[in-house]
Amino acid sequence: MKTAKNGRDGRTRIIEGALRRFSQDGVSATTLASLREESGVSVGSFYHHFASKEHVFGVLYSEIQTMYQRAFVDELCRHESAQGGIEAIVALHMAWCGEHPERARILLSERPPRREEPGGPEVAESRRAFFRQVSDWWRPHMKNGVLRPVHPTMCYVLWLGPATEMCRLWFSGAHQPTEEEIKALCEAAWLSLRMP
Repeated sequence: MKTAKNGRDGRTRIIEGALRRFSQDGVSATTLASLREESGVSVGSFYHHFASKEHVFGVLYSEIQTMYQRAFVDELCRHESAQGGIEAIVALHMAWCGEHPERARILLSERPPRREEPGGPEVAESRRAFFRQVSDWWRPHMKNGVLRPVHPTMCYVLWLGPATEMCRLWFSGAHQPTEEEIKALCEAAWLSLRMP
């Protein structure tokens, strides 16, 4: 139900509050009371929309993952060349994290909900669909001898591992990445994934 005060319904306010709390304090350190306080909802309103803190996290994580994956696939499909796609995704990853730091902190720092947890089935299905789309783009480049055949886990580590670590340093305030460094991350990903 929307309130006259802010025009946002309770569910939206809870999700927005959870985004702030989870990104600042982490899921495990965030209490239900702090979630309610951050969102400004009553106990009854909270339980009308969510069964638990874990339920809020599952819904929020699923929404963040879907948002990121859409941006990833949209960018990847813009590139026909393997090098163009590999490097563009690293640049997108850095830009997306910079534009959505709260969401990126959760996506990069929190364990995704497991299948039996709230949001888990949605996260697992979204992930399967995402990997199918990335594989559809990757496979022709691999068959043409341009990209290496690598397991999806190793692919992620080689493609986005260094960029993700740079984002963690960025979020901690330890280092602000420069354009030159982002370009170097793009080139390093390409060198790691191309066929020798």
